[in-house]
Amino acid sequence: MSSLFPALCPAPTGAPADRPALRFGERSLTYAELAAAAGATAGRIGGADRVAVWATPAMETAVAVVAALLAGVAAVPLNPKSGDKELAHILSDSAPSLVLASPGAQLPSALGTLERVDVDVRARGAVPEDRAGEGDPALVVYTSGTTGPPKGAVLPRRALAATLDALADAWRWTGDDVLVQGLPLFHVHGLVLGILGPLRRGGSVRHLGRFSTEGAARELNDGATMLFGVPTMYHRIAETLPADPELVKALSGARLLVSGSAALPVHDHERIAAATGRRVIERYGMTETLMLCSSRWTPPGPRPGVRADGEPRAGTVGVPLPGVELRLVEEDGTPIAALDGESVGEIQVRGPNLFTEYLNRPDATAAAFTGDGFFRTGDMAVRDPDGHVRIVGRKATDLIKSGGYKIGAGEIENALLEHPAVREAAVTGEPDPDLGERIVAWIVPADPAAPPALDTLADHVAGRLAPHKRPRVVRHLEALPRNDMGKIMKRALDHG
Repeated sequence: MSSLFPALCPAPTGAPADRPALRFGERSLTYAELAAAAGATAGRIGGADRVAVWATPAMETAVAVVAALLAGVAAVPLNPKSGDKELAHILSDSAPSLVLASPGAQLPSALGTLERVDVDVRARGAVPEDRAGEGDPALVVYTSGTTGPPKGAVLPRRALAATLDALADAWRWTGDDVLVQGLPLFHVHGLVLGILGPLRRGGSVRHLGRFSTEGAARELNDGATMLFGVPTMYHRIAETLPADPELVKALSGARLLVSGSAALPVHDHERIAAATGRRVIERYGMTETLMLCSSRWTPPGPRPGVRADGEPRAGTVGVPLPGVELRLVEEDGTPIAALDGESVGEIQVRGPNLFTEYLNRPDATAAAFTGDGFFRTGDMAVRDPDGHVRIVGRKATDLIKSGGYKIGAGEIENALLEHPAVREAAVTGEPDPDLGERIVAWIVPADPAAPPALDTLADHVAGRLAPHKRPRVVRHLEALPRNDMGKIMKRALDHG
């Protein structure tokens, strides 16, 4: 029996044996079949310290990670799109004893020295006795490495359980829910929330392999209740809704729409809500912390007695989840007590959902925490009077100090996206001899033949926010650089 997956125990303790657990395309596994397949793989890797998982969007990836957790072995998900240099670093750093993969998957030469175990989803074995402690490593997930080689964040089993149980409380997530997603499985969003989350609850997940609005509509109209996505996916949904009644029907009937991994622009929130009557819930977290905040789900219709934190609100990520201590601090570490929606500070957090260390990096681990045990997220935010958190950007790239003001890039980006001539927007700062930094708007025009002028956008922002938040420079692009999760890579923007 596994404390992480009580649903994999025999009924009546766990989920009914014939309940669907995983579905990838036309392939599916019931809970009985998943327990048997994962149990068989767990039996082959038991005793290992760490194992790598070639994390393609396939059934075998899910079975491999579940098997590792059942065996008490830490899994290292590998991004199949990683280059040889990055893979070599991760393998050298994490030192897995073998790699789990789908049969027939072509592995790069960087993995050639590792023993390979092909995951057979038809195999049958017993679920091993759970002997792992809550502090034992569950996953080693490598960060994006924006300031150097990727660092391996060691996530203990306690962090997985704490996050998934807190989200179950916030979202009323149960075994009756059926989740649709098309997220990568080497990242905590798609893997921890999108695969392990349903399995911990005893529910089902249908993975699309690759996201499409058609696939999401099909599954939601066929009994699925929840959709997880990133802003680029919801942007495509918002663009498609006016001409797709099936998609409108699908989202209107969904119990829960969740966006994460980056801020969802307010104008996409509003377009989806206007078309479907459903508001997208945003949650906030990162690799090292798993989930920190979320709006709470409440059923549609009259809701007498709903708490103040119950309604999702565009532009916010809700309130701290149960068990999460969250504070905003000034640059010198002084806590910010004001709930005024204006005072910008760095988010610091403490709780059972945090990682334990950066693998083999005691220096980086020590630097990441304060003396009283709070993790320095590097994210900047304000808190509204009701406690809702609004992320305004990253400390390193999104905090602009201009004319004596601390300005978050995120709120300017949202304002720019409300202009009809703007398709995509990013905001950065660059040195200015008078202001310290000037605000630069990077714009993908809605009509490339008629890009919006600086004065037009500056007046638009000043009218919605404040004059000191208006862009001083506008640069037009054909597309913004993004990573696999849809996040804009601002360091790739050329200020020359």
